[in-house]
Amino acid sequence: MTTASVETPHRVSDVEHGESAQRPLWHRLLLGTPAEPRWARPGLIGLLLVTAALYLWDLTASGYANDFYAAAAQAGTQDWKALLFGSLDAGNSITVDKPPAAMWVMGLSGRLLSFSSFSLLLPQALMGVGSVALVHAAVRRWSGPAAGLLAGAVLAVTPVAALMFRFDNPDALLVLLLVAAAYCTARATEIGSGWWLAGAGVALGFGFLTKMMQALLVLPALGLVFLIAAPIGIGARLVASVGAVAALVVSGGWFVALVALWPAASRPYIGGSTDNSLLELALGYNGLGRVLGNSGNHGGGPGGPGGPGGIPGFGGTTGITRMFGTAMGTEISWLLPAALIGLVAGLWLTRRAPRTDRTRAGLVLWGGWLLVAAVVFSYMQGTMHPYYTTALAPAIAAVVGISLRELWIRRVHLAARATLAVLSAGTGVWGFALLDRAPHWYPALRWIVLIGAVAAAAALLLRAANPGRLTAVIATAAVVFSLLGTTAYTLATVATPHTGGIPVSGPNGDGMRWTGHPGSGRPFGLPGAPGVTIPPNGAGMMPPDGMTPPNGLPAPNGSDPGSTDHQPSEPNSLGDGHDGFGGPGVAGNTALQALLRTAGTHWAAASIGSMAAVPLELSTGTSIMAIGGFTGGDASPTLDQFEQYVAGGRIHYFIPGGMGGPGGGGGNGSSITDWVRTHYTAITVGGNTIYDLTRPVQ
Repeated sequence: MTTASVETPHRVSDVEHGESAQRPLWHRLLLGTPAEPRWARPGLIGLLLVTAALYLWDLTASGYANDFYAAAAQAGTQDWKALLFGSLDAGNSITVDKPPAAMWVMGLSGRLLSFSSFSLLLPQALMGVGSVALVHAAVRRWSGPAAGLLAGAVLAVTPVAALMFRFDNPDALLVLLLVAAAYCTARATEIGSGWWLAGAGVALGFGFLTKMMQALLVLPALGLVFLIAAPIGIGARLVASVGAVAALVVSGGWFVALVALWPAASRPYIGGSTDNSLLELALGYNGLGRVLGNSGNHGGGPGGPGGPGGIPGFGGTTGITRMFGTAMGTEISWLLPAALIGLVAGLWLTRRAPRTDRTRAGLVLWGGWLLVAAVVFSYMQGTMHPYYTTALAPAIAAVVGISLRELWIRRVHLAARATLAVLSAGTGVWGFALLDRAPHWYPALRWIVLIGAVAAAAALLLRAANPGRLTAVIATAAVVFSLLGTTAYTLATVATPHTGGIPVSGPNGDGMRWTGHPGSGRPFGLPGAPGVTIPPNGAGMMPPDGMTPPNGLPAPNGSDPGSTDHQPSEPNSLGDGHDGFGGPGVAGNTALQALLRTAGTHWAAASIGSMAAVPLELSTGTSIMAIGGFTGGDASPTLDQFEQYVAGGRIHYFIPGGMGGPGGGGGNGSSITDWVRTHYTAITVGGNTIYDLTRPVQ
């Protein structure tokens, strides 16, 4: 196959722009320009409307979704400093273990609309629609409207994307910013614009303030495509690249500098860091720790949570097949084989194209993004939750749209038709395999996907070279059957409420959480996947191997987790309910909630870690100190600081037995708990034992 006879996508001329400008605005918005096919603009409008309906449908069914980030968003509606720093509580004791950009969006939404599940999740859904629109716009510029619509549709019906665009984790904002950076890079590469490239740097800088180092995974691809394909001299390309890096550093570094210069005593402790530094958090726990498996990170493979086999919620075993495995496969890999094959085919087809060829540039941009991020995710030794793969969805979608367009316009060649047939049949076979992982969920669907895709592949091979309506029908059938599996899984995701720390897509719905009650012997892990048994020893909800509570902390019921004596030293403060990773039953204690609302102190209460603090914060609207942050393992506050808070009348109650998420350790929870038990009076409220810090022991 050659590229000489293939026309590039039609560009709108200045004359056509002039003709378009004379048309009414509504006409241009609905029907587009004369250079566009009549179906292009209505198709885009339809795509965005369907995407909006998909992401907004029954949006509040998941409640606050991830309570941890919801509590920070609520705090941001109550206090401007909490909004600025992304504090977990309005009292500003500690931040969440991520930078605050996503909290800014959700907190401002809560301030405008009044804090609720809807105001929390609405920005996420709108960011999803925006991401689809930007992917369409970027792909359309270089590969035409059909490729743009297909790319947008693939992103919209990727299960993990639908999951995250209806959830309050930072990933929705991250994806939007990454796609915005790719769009700016495409515009910059067209004309060699340093300003557009600087815009990409700004987007990545704010991506850094959303999920830190993960935002930089796309940087190699964005830089490479500009250096390769921008229609200016190499010196100008290098200067523009340096400017874009400077824009990235400024847009991401200003907040790092602000935190460093702000007096530590008058701002919250940086959660997840070892030295109260945002830069250390970026390089440690949220940076190299994720890749290398240290700094409090636990991998999903051997030695990680769950023992030799690992657990899906932490990524499973590392390796080249990780994206297709139990943890990641149904989240992201429905069209991943097609994208990889299409990338190779597209690069081969454009191998002799000029340096500035836009089709090849698009493949380098989106394909480079896909390959770098997928390899890093596949071999990360630290924490790798399945929903992280949301960052791959735009790249997969764009590569599929671009490569299919290139193969389709060359379909008169047998090799192109054969590749299209392989893509169709291969996607059907892989869709069958993924659907077979949920064998009792619409069992006929996998056969429909398989048979339809294989039949469409045969028709493509035999008839696609012929013009006419039948060819259009065959192409439509191939697309429909290729997208049927991922679309069904996405619809199941939208129809299912999702809560907890590690949500998963599809018909199972639940994220990783404690399953059952203490001593039940039921597993800890993802629904439908092998878990880790909680031993029925009466020791309470203890984490599986490799996921220990903060060092020295008592078990949730007051006993020593390593002791054979399981008699509680006080009534069980956890109760029967559980939230997130197994948060205590105080969350449903209405008597305790009513008491906290009348506390009248800076912090109504304090507890070890986030699992007790967060649900009480959300249910009462008060500020609850999470000692040690998310895991309970951060060194904040110290015992001396806590004593000073109590002496100053700033904390009213202490709730014992709380603990954070997995991987805690090294905090001050044990010493604070012992000090409180020694010096203050225990009271029982609604069946839970708490301590009144205004009533010293006589």
